[in-house]
Amino acid sequence: MLRGIRSVFSFLTIIPSSSATLEETAKNMYLFPVAGIAIGLIVGALAFGLSFAVDPLLVGLLVAASIAILTGVHHADGLADFADGLMVRGNKAKRLAAMKDSSTGSAGTVGIILYMTGLIIAVSLAGGADLFRALLVSEVLAKFAMVLMASLGSPAAPGSSLPFVDSMRDKKKLVAAAAITLVVVVGLEGSTGLLMLGVSIVLVIFLLAVSKRSLGGITGDVLGATNELARLASMVVFVSV
Repeated sequence: MLRGIRSVFSFLTIIPSSSATLEETAKNMYLFPVAGIAIGLIVGALAFGLSFAVDPLLVGLLVAASIAILTGVHHADGLADFADGLMVRGNKAKRLAAMKDSSTGSAGTVGIILYMTGLIIAVSLAGGADLFRALLVSEVLAKFAMVLMASLGSPAAPGSSLPFVDSMRDKKKLVAAAAITLVVVVGLEGSTGLLMLGVSIVLVIFLLAVSKRSLGGITGDVLGATNELARLASMVVFVSV
């Protein structure tokens, strides 16, 4: 299990802790929430300290930047590509081709700006221990959202999402990921955490429907976009209740 945790952590962050292949990482996708705990602890600790020293909006900016740096902007890029694909007029093949384009279009740019702005504002509305818990829980939920997406979805085309979807056909892995997630969510936030989890699940179902209709299924970019949007949705729920 330790090797599996190292492989998913290395995949989800810029910190080199494993030389595992994509296929090996995919086999351990159910451990994504564990990697989420590690990422949440790092970012949450930073936010906790900053919240006592600088202005809340600056905390939000620094936290958003730290998440982007720690994760290598890996999933944010997926969000931009997903937005570009959805805005393309034409058939599913044209949308998938637009998502593979290395350049970011206007839809992707606007999507990233709105996402980052929303995250900065949401982070700025919490502080201290509350902010630490919010970031930890939202990061775990972001990772579980990807696991759930891969478990319920089907690939739009051969690509990076295929090994993850194949791995999550084993529903025992989904149960394991859900158990890990529930321990953190309920243990730290109780009913609020359950509400955050519920919103994340609804978001996944919505994105699955949109992806199936627009693309014919999910892609690696869709998984990445799900991570980002689930993180933001969780933070918004936390600061709203």
